Order: sequence, then structure tokens, then C-alpha cells
Amino acid sequence: MTRDTPIGPGTEIRLKFVLMMASGELIDSTGDNPATLRVGDGNLLPGFEQALFGLKSGSKRRLEIPFQKGFGPINSGNRQTLKKTAFSRELLLEEGLVVSFSDGSKSELPGVISRVLEDVVEVDFNHPLAGKDLLFEVEILEVTQISNDIVRV
Repeated sequence: MTRDTPIGPGTEIRLKFVLMMASGELIDSTGDNPATLRVGDGNLLPGFEQALFGLKSGSKRRLEIPFQKGFGPINSGNRQTLKKTAFSRELLLEEGLVVSFSDGSKSELPGVISRVLEDVVEVDFNHPLAGKDLLFEVEILEVTQISNDIVRV
């Protein structure tokens, strides 16, 4: 590791970060415990990784991440209306409740109840941060070149 190694393909990064809504509302933070990430390993969305490209050890930045490069736009096709009978009778259905569903491949798919009507429930399967511009404050503690492989992000 040298202080001059820039973040890019084939690097591992040790960093501290704070992720906030554009309004300043805290979403996530490493706090005092740095995270270690490999570029392209899937732990950060490509838009976040690309915003880090070129930064070096010692860099501190406040990066604006538009929703298009973050969690994407809200997709109206990801909002579904389901019959109340599709839910367990013991489940108290209320707005804001996160419910886990299984998709066709048996993967877990969380949905947020957005409205409860007489016979149906509206469920939003969009990521909760879809359509939101974000602020990403980062402090790069260390950048290590671990391979010369080109990682597609």
C-alpha cells in the first residue's frame, strides 16, 4: 500500500462512511469502526463505488449521489395490490410494516405495506431509498492494490 494508490479496479478500501438522505437524515454509518470493501464485490452499489474512484488514502469527501446512481428510480411496477386473504390472519396489517415474501426462485423479497383497504393491501417492493438523492460522507483510511484484474462495475 502506498499513500498514492487511487481507488479503482483491483483495490481494497478501508474507510469510514456516513450515508444520509439529502435532508441530512442518517441512514447508515460505520461509526468508529471502519469497513473494508473490495471494489466490485457487491457491497457497494456501482454508483457509490464510481464516486470513490480516484480517491486516495487520507481523502475525506462529501459526495452527492443522485437517485439514478444510487438505488434507482421508483418503479410503479414494483407496487402490487394483494388480497388480504394472502396474509396470515395473525398479522396486524398496517402502513409501514415490512413483510417478507418469496419470489419465484424462493428468494426473500421484502415489501412495505403502503395502504390497507377493506379487502386489499397495497405493497411497495421498491427499495426504501429508490427515488431518493443521497449524501455519502467518506474518509478513506487505506487503499491497497490487491489485483490487476479489471472489475466491471
